[in-house]
Amino acid sequence: MYTIDERVKHQETGNIGKVIGYGHQILNNVYTVTLKVIVVETANSSKRLFVLEDILSAWSH
Repeated sequence: MYTIDERVKHQETGNIGKVIGYGHQILNNVYTVTLKVIVVETANSSKRLFVLEDILSAWSH
């Protein structure tokens, strides 16, 4: 698991952000933990900040 304020990278998009919380989704009748991240650096060098929520396994250190 990740800690709050830890920096993480999205494996598909390359976006880098800070963990701001956890959530959950039900996918195919399975309870799945999600990670809520405020993106601070996008792969295409855009400087927009946004919050992204995705399954935990989509992120890495």
